[in-house]
Amino acid sequence: MLPARLLRRIAALPPRRALLLAFGLGLLAALALPPVHAVPALLVSVPGLLALVGTAPSARRAALLGLFWGWGHFAGGLYWITHAILTEVERFWWLVPIAVPALSFPLGLFVALPAALAWRAAPGWPRLLVFAGAFILAEMLRGVVLTGFPWNLIGTVWAFAAVPIQGAAWVGVHGLGLATLLLAGLPAAGAGWRPLAGGAAAAAALFGLLGAARLAFVTPPADQPWRVVLVQGNIAQDLKWRPETRLPIFRRYLDLTESAIARLLPDLAPGERIAVIWPETASPFRLAEDAEARRLIAARLPPDAVLLAGTLRVEWAPDGRPLRVFNSLLAVDAEGRVTGGYDKAHLVPFGEYMPLRGLLPVRLAPTAMDISPGPGLVAIAPSGLPPLGALICYEVIFPGAVTPAPRPAWLVNVTNDAWFGFSAGPYQHLAAARLRAVEEGLPVARAAQTGISALFDPYGRPRTWLGLGETGAITARLPAPRAETVFARLGLAVPAALALGTWLAGWWLGRVRGRRES
Repeated sequence: MLPARLLRRIAALPPRRALLLAFGLGLLAALALPPVHAVPALLVSVPGLLALVGTAPSARRAALLGLFWGWGHFAGGLYWITHAILTEVERFWWLVPIAVPALSFPLGLFVALPAALAWRAAPGWPRLLVFAGAFILAEMLRGVVLTGFPWNLIGTVWAFAAVPIQGAAWVGVHGLGLATLLLAGLPAAGAGWRPLAGGAAAAAALFGLLGAARLAFVTPPADQPWRVVLVQGNIAQDLKWRPETRLPIFRRYLDLTESAIARLLPDLAPGERIAVIWPETASPFRLAEDAEARRLIAARLPPDAVLLAGTLRVEWAPDGRPLRVFNSLLAVDAEGRVTGGYDKAHLVPFGEYMPLRGLLPVRLAPTAMDISPGPGLVAIAPSGLPPLGALICYEVIFPGAVTPAPRPAWLVNVTNDAWFGFSAGPYQHLAAARLRAVEEGLPVARAAQTGISALFDPYGRPRTWLGLGETGAITARLPAPRAETVFARLGLAVPAALALGTWLAGWWLGRVRGRRES
């Protein structure tokens, strides 16, 4: 248990100060998220919340404390949303002070329920087990409620390197999160230094030795006969759609592509081909309709090369009216033909379409028409590419829902992180993509408008990387996929079973302790 003196001080806090402390502890926990990765902050934040819960007079009060902890946690992790608003500050200036608090507060509800359940459990290990299991189950629920928003899952705190995230191949990011909460909560479960020492040893074994062993004893298969070129134009969001900047932006992508291919050709092995990837909506021109734009692209591509480019695609009515607009990834070959594509299926509320149409007094989506969803994940192999699963923008943040059937040979994630500016947002988004590579056992190629662009092998190790705010094109050989991981086969059932089992173990342990004490 926590020191008795500390518990007494927490119990003596006036209600408002207790809520402020909970909020502050949630903010502290956000330091463990990318890009800071201050994981030890959880050793204070999680036990602090459990101590507050344990001294609450009722389950309702415990839920309120959990709500405030979650409010602070999500506000600290999502502060970058303000930058997206500032790209159109003249229209949405009034949203600047309220957007982050207004989004973070309802997300805090996903901590309120675990806190209330933990209050009903016996102190010590039962309370920690109940809280950790319920927290992960609520986190999984957050991934599906109202189209889902599984951003900044607690397991992403380990995504600063490949070694500590190898366990995701078996239990996914949610399983890593469950272990993280159990280890972080040890100061609330036992007395003295022994629980901390045991937790440190367990963390070293789980996140260090296991990962190092998996990477040390792996013999990766030969790379696929493709060179990947990731082009990062570094276009600021406020410049992206101006009429006078469209042609210069397009030329920048063409020039970066041409120079990268020129550097690559002398090193190309016999039989190797080139796949160029541009980010989400990188082309200011609609490539499906613009034959001249495709001709300019083809002029930069060597024979047998292919470009995967983010672009808008429009379906037109016979009278010339636009019927539907799609956020698409299209393949253009060296002859300027569109040979395949993918339409984004999981759209961003308020960013690509307006929910509650007619009920809100403003339109926040930047396009004149709502983006229409595509039919869903599908494996495509345009222009002879190895079968790929395309993921546009935040489609990559959904664990267990990124790989189409039949299983592709790699995943391609294109995104426009210019909305995030120079903030934690791009690093958080990158961490999600890295974890998907480990979970699915597939290479992930990620092209981001302003960065961070990277190519990860199936173990989450970067083959190449271009930092935030840089302009350029990077190249690497395309890694081969590995066999299906346990998580790729069983999906979210694995962490769900672990979280439920942990929760039930906490209740059972509390009941056993209650019988003994009676």
